[in-house]
Amino acid sequence: MALYLLYEAASGYSLFLAHGIDEIGQNTDAVRSSVSDLNRFGKVVQLTAFHPFESALDALNQCNSISEGVMTDELRNFLEINLPKVKDGKKPKFSLGLAEPKIGSHIIEATKIPCQSNDFVLELIRGVRLHFDRFIKDLKPGDLEKAQLGLGHSYSRAKVKFNVNRVDNMVIQAIFLLDTLDKDVNSFSMRVREWYSWHFPELVKIVNDNYLYAKVSKFIEDKSTLSEDKLPELTDIVGDEDKAKEIIEAAKASMGQDLSPIDLINVQQFAQRVMDLSEYRKRLYDYLVTKMNDIAPNLASLIGEVVGARLISHAGSLTNLAKCPSSTLQILGAEKALFRALKTRGNTPKYGLIFHSSFIGRASARNKGRMARYLANKCSIASRIDCFADSSTTVFGEKLREQVEERLDFYDKGVAPRKNIDVMKSAIENTQSKDTEMETEEVPTEASGKKSKKKSKAAANGDDMAVDEPAETTNGDASEGKSEKKKKKKDKRKLDQEDQPMEDANIEEDGAAKQKKKKKSKHENGEDLQAASDVKKKKKKSRSEDTD
Repeated sequence: MALYLLYEAASGYSLFLAHGIDEIGQNTDAVRSSVSDLNRFGKVVQLTAFHPFESALDALNQCNSISEGVMTDELRNFLEINLPKVKDGKKPKFSLGLAEPKIGSHIIEATKIPCQSNDFVLELIRGVRLHFDRFIKDLKPGDLEKAQLGLGHSYSRAKVKFNVNRVDNMVIQAIFLLDTLDKDVNSFSMRVREWYSWHFPELVKIVNDNYLYAKVSKFIEDKSTLSEDKLPELTDIVGDEDKAKEIIEAAKASMGQDLSPIDLINVQQFAQRVMDLSEYRKRLYDYLVTKMNDIAPNLASLIGEVVGARLISHAGSLTNLAKCPSSTLQILGAEKALFRALKTRGNTPKYGLIFHSSFIGRASARNKGRMARYLANKCSIASRIDCFADSSTTVFGEKLREQVEERLDFYDKGVAPRKNIDVMKSAIENTQSKDTEMETEEVPTEASGKKSKKKSKAAANGDDMAVDEPAETTNGDASEGKSEKKKKKKDKRKLDQEDQPMEDANIEEDGAAKQKKKKKSKHENGEDLQAASDVKKKKKKSRSEDTD
């Protein structure tokens, strides 16, 4: 059986035919030893066809399709032209060796060409790659290296610039920086408290917030200069007049030592740095919220921006998080506890980073594990929607959050939650309705043009409109045949309802008279029916007498 080798170079597709495979016996070691020597390898492998790429963009497109395991039209035409034809019902007498098994399965499905990819084929392709410039005579020295370098740069650049607005690397860096800022601000605030407490130790018990303490210490500076004149400004900072008065009274009877002006300047500068860091932390949190709403809106609306960002950073990317099953996502962040439990044969952890969600805290101790499992399931669904959906929307995340709330009520009160298929159907309907609303808002001018055309037609047919006007005024709709039939049916129903006895107090006299007339007509009709039935009975009796 003949063996053809497909080699995807940076300059184009090439097809090689391997001879003397039976002599080698498909021994990998023998091929590996013959690869380095061109004279020996040239006797085994020969070039049969070469198809160069048209441009660098074409080479990039072909490289992307091969990496995704998709066969392009150019590759299919190249193989069908240069390989023997595969006849239906007969076993082919050749096979195609490939370096990528994914594209081999696609080639078999599309063209029925038998493909193989093993160590023996990979060694042959390695030899082809080593001596490729010797097989193609028209290549100049250095052209192949330039083509490989350019294609490598463009391929990596295209992968990095996949979508600028949905780059999850920014979220990963932001959540890392946010965590480090929290630690730094806390440690720096404690340092400010300890440092300024030598001068004003009573302030620690009055002001508990770190940011507020730094702000107040910077405003007071020297406690001996604090007086009633500064009460309005101190009230604006603290937000409470009683607390401001308490600070002033404590400053008058403080037991702290006096600090030199240089020491006070250093304390004030450090307090200003702590305030700047805490303000930057707030801005960074706002940035993280906006990025999470752009990248993973459903995950953010379900579990929160901070917890969702921690899950993405721990998984490495949003795509990796979407690939994780819900059981992995449930214990994400508790790997040490998991492996320790497996090693000691103890109880495995029930939750990892998901524990920071408010849903786990609201659940009872008995239902925390169940809630973590259910929440991990919904988080995996939300991450997959965010990763692979074409348009970003928060509808699915809001619906999933409603499901989690219903599950909490089910555990606490026993209220049966809705089924997942019904919730997803309603979410899809909501997204479709939003899309249609957006489309209608985008095209208001076309609708106005159509209305003007209709008005011009109506002006041309003035007589018809004059006839139809009373019907429009009475009925309120267009005077079409179908609408008239429906309205007649409605009028009949109304009349039937009016026939029933009405016991309301505010009935008009004319209406009462009409009802009396209707009742009289009903009585007369009833008497006529009785007379007719009596006549029929008499006829039957006479017939029976005649027969007797």
